[in-house]
Amino acid sequence: MNSADIHKIDEKLLAERIAARDEQAFRWLYDRYRKKIYTYALRILKFEDRAEDVVHEVFLSIWQHDHLEQIDNLESYLHVVARNSTLRLLRRQQLEMKASRELALNWKETHDETEQTIITHDAQKLLQRAIDFLPPQQRTVFRLCREEGLKYKEVAERMSISQLTVKTHMQQALRSLRLSLQKHNDLAVVFMLLNIFFKR
Repeated sequence: MNSADIHKIDEKLLAERIAARDEQAFRWLYDRYRKKIYTYALRILKFEDRAEDVVHEVFLSIWQHDHLEQIDNLESYLHVVARNSTLRLLRRQQLEMKASRELALNWKETHDETEQTIITHDAQKLLQRAIDFLPPQQRTVFRLCREEGLKYKEVAERMSISQLTVKTHMQQALRSLRLSLQKHNDLAVVFMLLNIFFKR
């Protein structure tokens, strides 16, 4: 399907093409709606990197959708997914700010340094334990991205997989880690873990 043809098809057929893993159809959809989704997310979240995260989540969900061909109005569907993704990130931002405010209010400058070290060490052990339970490829992707600071493209080349697969593994790893660590309510632990999750 060439560029001229793709502009003539309706959204139903476009959805069918993408569901059939037509990368050109997917690229056309991405190019058409990326800026609109990014602008919408940026207006609400106020941070460029978070807005980019929304764009990635939206189009990853499109590519991974099991029944995309059943969607008649792709633009409306994209709007709903973008709104939901933006709201999720907004809630995370609010949690991060709440944790920061409470730490500022409750932690004294005279707080014992040894206790801080113990808390940090405990948080790192919790995180390491959760990472160790990840499936092998998710664990490898997480460590390459977060611990070695590699970009998705660099990880993809090192592991001989696609960038889309790297993004998928990273999102699944972060989701699993969040679920695993949700039960820990110590603010110091939460704050440190939030910094790890939002580090780029």
